[in-house]
Amino acid sequence: MAAGEERWLLLIHQLPASPAYLRVKVWRRLQRIGAVALRGSVYVLPRGEPALEDFQWLAKEITAAGGEASLCEARFVDGAADGELEAMFRAARDADYAALAADVRALARRFGKRPPAGAADALAALRARKAEIVAIDFCGATGREVVAGLLAELERKLGGDGARATVRAKDHRGRTWVTRRGIQVDRIASAWLIRRFIDPDASFRFVDAKAYTPAPGELRFDMSDGEFTHEGERCSFETLVHRFGLADRGLGAIAEIVHDIDLKDDRFGRPEAAGVALVLAGIAAATPDDEQRLARGAQLFDELYASFASTAPARRRPRARRR
Repeated sequence: MAAGEERWLLLIHQLPASPAYLRVKVWRRLQRIGAVALRGSVYVLPRGEPALEDFQWLAKEITAAGGEASLCEARFVDGAADGELEAMFRAARDADYAALAADVRALARRFGKRPPAGAADALAALRARKAEIVAIDFCGATGREVVAGLLAELERKLGGDGARATVRAKDHRGRTWVTRRGIQVDRIASAWLIRRFIDPDASFRFVDAKAYTPAPGELRFDMSDGEFTHEGERCSFETLVHRFGLADRGLGAIAEIVHDIDLKDDRFGRPEAAGVALVLAGIAAATPDDEQRLARGAQLFDELYASFASTAPARRRPRARRR
């Protein structure tokens, strides 16, 4: 979208005092289409034809019921910045993904040697819920990859094919590795790991996941349906370490740090996680270009790895999960 162009659609509405159910109906519709509240009765969506159609239909329902509704195209000069709005959309979808992840884990706890009756239908319903959230995940919430990994693990258990076999680094050399643009913790760390330990000649593409179509020979990481992404309780960095058989104490320590930051579950309780997260957040805030983020992040992980390799820290045991 060109600079100065309107990025957002606003629905400004006022509902009549009755019928009482109308307020709940409108709220549910707004949640279903992925709109977030800017303030009070002002809701926002990223500008586009589907969003415009959704707001138009809702505006017609509101006015037909005796209310008032106006639609506006907007770009913000003062007040709410684009970045703040994007963060609001990510937070809303992360809450949806977190609720879905809790339900996936609940189903996983019912899986023993034999999946429970109706497991396939339950898994299909969870996948349908994920698709509904993805459809309104306009700004790339991080929770999507967590849910994708949990669902993929459940699907493998249901199919009975177990964990994936370890792959060989020499079969993955000189490749183009693709991930979502706007790289953060897991993607920065994974790209560093790929270039340092798996594919020294790797080239990277940073793409809009919704508009991306895989090209022959490309390998995707930290993307839904990617070759190397979240698997079960593993973040993408852990998946790469596991799948390529990188049994290294320094990498093990970094994997635990990346896990604690990315999945936000404090599973390993790494004391370094808060500091590393703060540095990476600073890199992301100061550096919009993904290649530059990777270069600066790689320096951080090089130094972390050197530190862990020299001290050879003992591996921490995962903390017991809260039920």
